[in-house]
Amino acid sequence: MSTSIFLLWLVSIPLTIHAAINVNQPQGFLLNCGGNEKIKQDSLTYGPDDRFIKTGNKTEIKQEGLVPLLSSVRYFPDDAEEKFCYNFPVNKGRKLIIKTIYYYGGFDGGTEPPIFDQIIDGTKWNINTSADYADGLSSYYEVVMVAHNKVLSICLAKNEHTTSNPFISAIEVLYLDDSLYNTTDFGKYALVTLARHSFGSHDKLTFPDDKYNRHWDPLVDDNPVVTSQASVTPTTFWNMPPEKVFENSVTASRGKSLVVNWPNFPLPKTYYYLALYFQDNRTPSPYSWRVFDVLVNGVKFFSNLNATTSGVTVYSTTWPLEGETKITLVPANTSPVGPVIAAGELFQLLPLAGRTLTRDVSVMNDLTKSFTKKPQDWHGDPCLPKDKSWSGVICSSGMNTRIISLNLTNAGISGSLPPSISKLTALSHLWLGSNELTGQIPDLSSLQNLETLHLENNQLEGSIPESLGKLPKLREVFLQNNRLKGSVPGSLRNKNAINLKVSPGNEVSS
Repeated sequence: MSTSIFLLWLVSIPLTIHAAINVNQPQGFLLNCGGNEKIKQDSLTYGPDDRFIKTGNKTEIKQEGLVPLLSSVRYFPDDAEEKFCYNFPVNKGRKLIIKTIYYYGGFDGGTEPPIFDQIIDGTKWNINTSADYADGLSSYYEVVMVAHNKVLSICLAKNEHTTSNPFISAIEVLYLDDSLYNTTDFGKYALVTLARHSFGSHDKLTFPDDKYNRHWDPLVDDNPVVTSQASVTPTTFWNMPPEKVFENSVTASRGKSLVVNWPNFPLPKTYYYLALYFQDNRTPSPYSWRVFDVLVNGVKFFSNLNATTSGVTVYSTTWPLEGETKITLVPANTSPVGPVIAAGELFQLLPLAGRTLTRDVSVMNDLTKSFTKKPQDWHGDPCLPKDKSWSGVICSSGMNTRIISLNLTNAGISGSLPPSISKLTALSHLWLGSNELTGQIPDLSSLQNLETLHLENNQLEGSIPESLGKLPKLREVFLQNNRLKGSVPGSLRNKNAINLKVSPGNEVSS
């Protein structure tokens, strides 16, 4: 099946602000991108984004009735950079729900928002908010994924369709409990939210009703609506739907099947995570149960489901769908009442682009701190996506990406080489010649795959490390025109077929 990405953006622009409720904030980060101060949106507080990004410009959107969260943007006019990245310190291995929110508002004097790419930890998809903006709406994109490193990067990047400056209005990075969507293989996939609805409801549910600020949109069709007479306990469900999702449900008469056409848009042919939620709405009693089969597009999804007043959920982590979707609930002959359904969630499985080895990412972050001058595009994942890798960085292919070459010859960098560079153990070529590097050459004995080392024309001091002569694949070393002293280690000088240059410019004896 195709794995093309289909994304839905649904957020409308509220014209009024509800009264704020004094509740605890969800755990994570809520950013008012481009804003200069904290703002309140309903019961949530969003802070300025300056601590998480070092590039881009800020501006306000002057539009009457616009809520604070959509009243500013950060935009990125720099043509020299490949991608513009936010970096968030996160707990490696924790599950996250990430929202990126966009409202163009003509901030640059144009009439149509630009098209560009969004990249989260190396996985890329296209951002096109034009249709929503034409309808007077903002747009949001939501994804559930696991943090594979200690730093999460959210980047915007220009592509072949970009005609003006990428921008963003707000970002949410919130932690989820481990039980949520836990049957997904998050080592290979992320979950992109396509639809999340409360059936029979007229009101949208968000935080604090949903402590993770998931948005449950109302859906009313031609089916009868019933109101629940019993409460449910969200923590008894792996996905922890909010209690209010069960307040209303749609149903059918006794003996009749219930049909719900949901979602109300066609889907591309691929695999989806589908979760459905049910509760018998009647007052709890020995007779408060309903038994029915659940079919999706005529295919048995679950047999003899017993929906009680305590509530129940059924789900599939890899259910194939294509085109229009029809959910049919067929009652058992013995069921005293018709079937009922309260809510549903639908996600597309998004194959991850792979990931760069955590240790390699950590080393590259050390380099960005050690270099007082560094390439402008050194933001986000150094290898991914492949067409947006860092300048001078070449990486291996496959799911577990490694850095195999670093070439910043004559790149104008200054600073020193951190000892951690020796942890780039897949490195074959290290070319940093003709820059302004200072300090000593660190121990490189771990670089067993290193073939060429170019550090010429810098200001490096100290001695030539003995370990260089012990690197089995090393065949070329250029160290001339530095401030090195001492002697060339015998193991390096006598290495078979070595192309070694240490002079002029050093006080080194052979």
